[in-house]
Amino acid sequence: MKLKRFAEAQPYDAPNHWGVTGLRLQGFEEGGPENQWVGLSQFLPGGGAGPDSTVFEKVYIVLEGEMTVIIDGEETVLGKYDSCTIAPDEVRTIENRSNHVCVMLVVIPYPPAS
Repeated sequence: MKLKRFAEAQPYDAPNHWGVTGLRLQGFEEGGPENQWVGLSQFLPGGGAGPDSTVFEKVYIVLEGEMTVIIDGEETVLGKYDSCTIAPDEVRTIENRSNHVCVMLVVIPYPPAS
């Protein structure tokens, strides 16, 4: 078992994100998960990301607040405990349009080996 206390989580900067603090909960460390990493993103009101895509899928799980996910012009609002999978190469924009902080768990495979 690889235990990491929340107090030990390190911040990271995600490209093309604004108004957010990301904390790496698991991954990119000795003895950690081999297939994916897990982050906790805390989006301020007006915070968001995109539009962009990745070559691998990712999963978003909203723990607090709400997040608007925009794909191909279609908007979906995720609320507490809602989740979605973003497919590989799917262009998405996410925006916190509320006046509350949105806390979101993000599960992403490691980048492909180059």
